[in-house]
Amino acid sequence: MAGSGAPTAFEPLDGTGLRVVIVAGLWHEAIAGGLIAGARRVLAESGADFSLVRVPGSFELPVASRTALDAGADAVVALGVIIRGGTPHFDFVSHAATDGLTRVALDTGKPVGFGVLTLDDEQQGIDRAGLPGSKEDKGAEAAYAALATALLLRSLRA
Repeated sequence: MAGSGAPTAFEPLDGTGLRVVIVAGLWHEAIAGGLIAGARRVLAESGADFSLVRVPGSFELPVASRTALDAGADAVVALGVIIRGGTPHFDFVSHAATDGLTRVALDTGKPVGFGVLTLDDEQQGIDRAGLPGSKEDKGAEAAYAALATALLLRSLRA
């Protein structure tokens, strides 16, 4: 079951002084919109300065995330929706987004909150997008992870 073992509560974070960019794909707008809303909520509650940029799809998340971090962002929240179809395209895009975002984080030394949903069907996305009736809010979780890691890295570098 997705979410099994997840923390049941998160400590409030003070994101004051952090600049975070949400980078979100345009595909599957209802699900993506839920992910964006969850990320915005967490970032606003933390006091972080944040903005949203949209990219055509999940394949473009790594390059836009890298550019945002190189331009001075302290962290990125990458949000995308990839739903399995009848061709291998799902595998190529999923691997490219995952590997690319991992490389961005390691190459820049800055956190990338990973909110890319890789799904077998649309219902799985609805269940995870923080929408009314959803069981999980992966946009909020990705934003929290990016913030928490940015704060951790700041303390390690102090």
